[in-house]
Amino acid sequence: MRPFDYSRAATLEEAMAAGPGAALLAGGTNLLDLMKLDVARPASLIDIGHLPGLDRVEEAEGGLRIGALVPNADLARNTAVLARYPAVAEAVLSGASGQLRNAATTGGNVMQETRCSYFQDVLSPCNRREPGTGCGALGGVTRNHAILGWTEGCIATHPSDLCVALAAYDGVVEIAGPGGRREVPMESFHPLPDAEGAGPPPLARGEIITHVRLPECGAMARHARYVKLRERTSFAFAIVSAAAALDVREGRIMAARLALGGVAARPWRCREAEEALEGTAPGEDTFTAAVALSLANAAPSGDNAAKIVLAGRIAVLALSRAALGTPDRLPALPASVFEGDAP
Repeated sequence: MRPFDYSRAATLEEAMAAGPGAALLAGGTNLLDLMKLDVARPASLIDIGHLPGLDRVEEAEGGLRIGALVPNADLARNTAVLARYPAVAEAVLSGASGQLRNAATTGGNVMQETRCSYFQDVLSPCNRREPGTGCGALGGVTRNHAILGWTEGCIATHPSDLCVALAAYDGVVEIAGPGGRREVPMESFHPLPDAEGAGPPPLARGEIITHVRLPECGAMARHARYVKLRERTSFAFAIVSAAAALDVREGRIMAARLALGGVAARPWRCREAEEALEGTAPGEDTFTAAVALSLANAAPSGDNAAKIVLAGRIAVLALSRAALGTPDRLPALPASVFEGDAP
């Protein structure tokens, strides 16, 4: 690891004033790994882990406002989150080991980097890491790479589970910066790659995520699930995942929310499927036809055509479980496709 300076910011203004070459440190569960790999090379670390007021989950206009420094472990067991946004809790619990959840934060989870092995290998060309060098993943091992929104410049996917659930629930990212405050929908916060690579950064210099806000979700609270296909049911990133929430009344779907993970450089909101499901009766055939609309433009970025099929099946499974209703207790294997096989 390269030498670096360390300081602790006492206020949000101090953190925003960090100079060139500085990186913000909260839980550090992603940043420190990248520093060890020599992918991230900050000249200084600014510890923001003790900024006041950002470690709470609060009521906000009928919904919830989650501070950027709320640990993943606290978010997953928050009673309001469990009761009203159960897919968020299920996504967080599927996302990492208990030790990592104790350290990882909401804002850090949103800002985590791709787990593309070519990005993490400094000997491989990567437009995301070094613009203009090319994409080493093209023609390589692409099983876990994008099937939606990719370009020849970058085929990496965003690894977060939490962000997929936040996008499905219409989450909004609140940002503070030298130019004031702004808000960005979670579903469009992470840029899709342009022809040259990763596209513009989600945050400008000096900007910091302060909160993620979830709007009121009404009847969807009891019909929401998260499903994640991974290489092992213990700690592993998603090959494909899906967050689904339904408003079901008198046997009809009044409104639907669906987002996919592991398929693009951002959580992929399935608007076409949502519109097709409104007014229909829940059922596997209905779900399959609706999901197909959102995957109509999916294309393999290498030897990963099977991922398109898997994405459809996982989305249908998430919708089917949501239609059955959120269980009173989260399953022993949160988000697992093998949930029914668990003791």
